[in-house]
Parts: sequence; structure tokens; C-alpha cells
Amino acid sequence: MSAPADLDLITLGRSSVDLYGEQVGGRLEDMGSFAKYIGGSPTNTAVGAARLGLAAALITRVGADHFGRFIREELGREGVDTRAVATDPKRLTALAILGIRDREQFPLLFYRQDCADMAIEAADIDPAFIASAKAVLINGTHLSAPKVFEASLRAASLARAAGRRVVFDIDYRPVLWGLTAPDLGETRYVADAGVTARLGQVVGLCDLIVGTEEEFQILGGQDDTVAALQAVRRAADAVLVCKRGPQGCVAFAGEVGADFASGVARAGFDIEVFNVLGAGDAFMSGFLRGWLRDEPLDVCCDYANACGAIVVSRHGCAPAMPTWLELNVFLTGGPRPHRLREDRELEHIHWATTRRPDYPELFVLAMDHRSQFDDLAAELGVDAARVDGFKALSLAAVDRVAGGDPHFGLLLDGRFGQRALEQAADHPYWIGRPIEVPGSRPLEFEGGADVAAVLREWPLRQTVKCLALYHPADPAELRARQDRQLVRLFDACRKTRHEFLLEIIAAPNGPVDATTVAHAMSQVYDLGIRPDWWKLEPNADPAAWRAIAGTVQGRDPLCRGVVLLGQSAQTEALVAAFRAATPFKIVKGFAVGRTIFAEPARLWLTGAIDDAQAIDALARNFAVLVEAWRGAKAATPTRSAAE
Repeated sequence: MSAPADLDLITLGRSSVDLYGEQVGGRLEDMGSFAKYIGGSPTNTAVGAARLGLAAALITRVGADHFGRFIREELGREGVDTRAVATDPKRLTALAILGIRDREQFPLLFYRQDCADMAIEAADIDPAFIASAKAVLINGTHLSAPKVFEASLRAASLARAAGRRVVFDIDYRPVLWGLTAPDLGETRYVADAGVTARLGQVVGLCDLIVGTEEEFQILGGQDDTVAALQAVRRAADAVLVCKRGPQGCVAFAGEVGADFASGVARAGFDIEVFNVLGAGDAFMSGFLRGWLRDEPLDVCCDYANACGAIVVSRHGCAPAMPTWLELNVFLTGGPRPHRLREDRELEHIHWATTRRPDYPELFVLAMDHRSQFDDLAAELGVDAARVDGFKALSLAAVDRVAGGDPHFGLLLDGRFGQRALEQAADHPYWIGRPIEVPGSRPLEFEGGADVAAVLREWPLRQTVKCLALYHPADPAELRARQDRQLVRLFDACRKTRHEFLLEIIAAPNGPVDATTVAHAMSQVYDLGIRPDWWKLEPNADPAAWRAIAGTVQGRDPLCRGVVLLGQSAQTEALVAAFRAATPFKIVKGFAVGRTIFAEPARLWLTGAIDDAQAIDALARNFAVLVEAWRGAKAATPTRSAAE
């Protein structure tokens, strides 16, 4: 009897960067911009499996280059085990360039000449690692050259010897076997006896074989799909799963009869096919979620069909993979629109459940002030350009307190804080950046009329922060103008893949009681806006936090959380606000600025202290608030919104 497995799944093979054309409906020649994702069939499947709750790992090679590091970092964020992702110093990471031309054409170029993942060899396959998983997935592309064939065969053989299951994704790409011109990457089928013979060498080792009708035809060496399935059945006892596109799939656990009716057939879903690329990898992930949990075949097929349907509705492969919560909502919810990507509920669940990393707490040094520094420089009679130098010290102060803990962060602007923003890219800290024109009411944005165009210049790690001077009792015309701006901004953030922090300040703009801020938040939610984060005024009244927590729980339970702003409050006043807020788990921490930096900034700008002394002062003030928060958190029980 084999030992218990630590992993559910190990996939082996292709790992690349996908550059996806962002313009839809035109030639690849006319694409003007590209979105960057991780790709490669086994890599996509590992990500999809991890999102569905399986413990997944990948065996591959990446280059010692920017793209190789990107793949490794993305896999880590997705929870995929990367112990067997080797860095090849002699080769570059593979690249694929893809586009969406129309419902039938998806141009695809592979840049894989002597790439890193095709250098995998048998020596890369560790028997103990293989034995640590319930199943190992090998891939047809990695049977196309001698070294990777040997590595795949070794992995499958070791898995069988260890009593583990072997999964074969036929994954037939004729161009990667040299059977088409290099620009015909989207070609799905070219008959070739040599390919059939090579693929056939692993069939007898497999417990599960998955492929499209064309892929079973190449594997079985027959132009008729049922005849091909029968040929494969004669060579293997594996479960055979044939993907049939919009018609769903058919699984054969035993004999393959005269037609598809002899298998377990499950219908597909009636949704618009926007992008077929990656759908097969999603299908595999869904099927494995059921199969590795010993679910009945019909359940495995339903998971698989649903995952494939979700991914064909979206842009990209790996990033489009559904999460377990998302899959269940899709399968159990009401009718969905034919254009599935227009399902606001499902798209929000997808967005919210794929954000990485999680933040059980967040402590932010807010240094994004602009008008306040203009005023301070004018008061002190110093050149405002010097503020850039002071803000550059903030990263060192945060680093001293955080010590690499990613649950710390900085709010920095692009005017005075650009140098610090650039340096922060090499650190693990949360980064926020303001988009609003300081003090604007109605709300205006910096950088130009098209806020989405502005955000496209921002690195994806930067969370978009917007301060809205917003009160529930604002005049109708003012509120309408502010609402339009907030809707524009939220839409831009989602389309550019930036997280969104909305800061609401109500107090100067009308009377405030325990329900005012919660009421303002509800008005924002009514617009269809679901901020990833809220940044709210400090308040020592637990009733206010009870109302806020109830609003978030009722309107968006997937919200990341709330952080408190400081508003130049004295430390003692902030600590009192901390005590009121910390019992509510939706409140994760603070984003405080002037309470921390006001005096050090004044002294540094006038030359009274040097850089080291300024960093000392910033770190000391920041640490005081962190300890005060943690002390308040430890001293109070966690409450639900209803308590």
C-alpha cells in the first residue's frame, strides 16, 4: 500500500509567458498592445487545479530572465508548489503570442526554439517528489523531442511504480511537432503516423487520458473519433474523456461501443465562445478536481464542462481559470447571460477570489499627500522639489519596522513620491497610489480625462487610491457628478487589473452620526462599485463600526477590508479609535500619514535633521501606531457586525 500523498497533482511540461492581444476582432498584425500572463498547458492546469482547491505542483524549466522570474512569482501567488521549477541559465523562457480574431480564428505564434522548458531531462525527475503526489500529468507536447520524451516517460513510470495515477493530456499542437509552418500555431489537426506511434508509447502507463476529438484521432491513428477511441481502448485501461466543445464531453470508464452513447455523456453550457484558448486546460483542471476526490464520472464531467465554459468566455488562459467558490456559484446559481463575461456577480467573485496575497492585517505609512506638502514648503520657505527627497526616506522607515513583512505598505504619489514608488517595486510591501486631484469636489482625476489610459501606465502591483469628499446628504447634482466619476474609475480599475481603495471623508461636508459613513458606503455599493479596500475616518464610537461592518458584510462579503486614516489626529486619539474598531474583523489596520511624518518632515526640510535621523523618527512614530493597533486587537474580542 502506497504512503499518503502530500500533493494532489504534479504537472510536467510547458511553461511560458503568453502575450495576449488586447484588441479583439482584427489581425495579429494590427494588435497595438498585449496583456502578459503565464501560460503553457501544464502550467495552466496547475493554476486551475490550485484555484479549485487541489494541492498542485509543476515540474518545468524557466529561463534566468525576467519572464522566468515572472512565472515563478505568479505560480507562488497562485499557491502552486514550485520546488521542481528549475532555472536554466543557458536558455530563455518560452513565449507565445496570441490573438482573438473572430469566433473561429485565434492566431497563435510559439517562440520555443531551444526554450527552457524543452530542456527538461530525465535527471530532473525526482522519484521521491513524484511519489509525493496522488497523480502526475504528462503532456503530448513534451513527447515531441527525445529528452523531454524521456523525462515524461520517467515521470509516468515512477508514478506507476509508486502506486500513483498517471494522467495524459494529449495536447496536440501540430506546429510544435514541425508539421506546419511556424505561423500556423492555431492548427489543431494534421494526421501523422510518426506522432501516433510516439504518443502511443505512453498510453499503457495511463489511468486517465483526456483530449479533443482531433486529439483522440491522432492518438488512435483513425480519422473517425469513435474508431480512434476504440483503438486507444485496446491499448489502455485508462478512463478516456473526449472533449466535444459546445456539446460537452463523453467519458468512458470501460468498453467503447459503436457510438458516444456507450459512455457517460454530459452536456455543455450555452454561452458565447469568446476565446477557445485555454479552455481545454480549464476542462482538465475541473475534471481532476472531481476525479482526484473520487467523485462520480458525471460530476467530474460537469466540473470540467463548467470550467471550460467559464474560460472560453474570457480573455486569457491561466488568469481566466475559475476558483472553487466561483465554480460552485456558476453550477448552482440562476440563469446566466449568454455573454458570460457580462455576468457581474460571477466576474466579481472571480476578481475577488483570485486576488493575491491575503491581508489579515495591513499597516500603511501614508505619504501620498501633495497639497499639504506644497503648503508646508511654502510656510518654511523651501523649494517644494525637496519633498521628493523626504518621501524617498519613507521606504527605509517602513522596511525597518516591517522587516520584510508584506502586511505593511506605503501610500505614495507620482508627483513627490515617484522615486520611492520605483524603489518600492523591489520590496514585498503593499503599494497604493492616489488618482484624485487633491481637494477636488466634485471629484477630478490627475493625469488626463481618460483615467483608464492613465492607469495603464501604472504597474499592476499599485493599488489605485481615491479620496472622495462624499456625504450621503450631498446635493443631487454634486452627488451625480461624483458618482459618475467613481463609476468611471471603478470600471477603469477592473479593466486595467488594478485593485481599488476608496477613501471616504464625510465629516467636513455635513452632520455625522453613527450611520453616516455606512450610509455613504451603501450609496457607493448601489452604483455597482465594489472597492477592494475602504479607507475610513477614525471613530471612537463602536456603533459606527458596527454599521460599517454590517454594510460590508451585506453588500460585499469578499471585500478585502477597511483601513483607518489619521487626519492629523494625535496618537492618543488614534489609539482610542483603534480600540473601537479592532473588534470588527473587517477592519484590518490603518493608513496614517501626518500623525507620523508631520514633525520629521518639518525638521528635515529645514535641515534640522539629516536622512538617518528622519528615518529614525518616521520608523519610531510608525512603530508606535503598529504596537498600539496590535495591543488594542489583543485586548478586545472579535465581534460580528450583528453584535
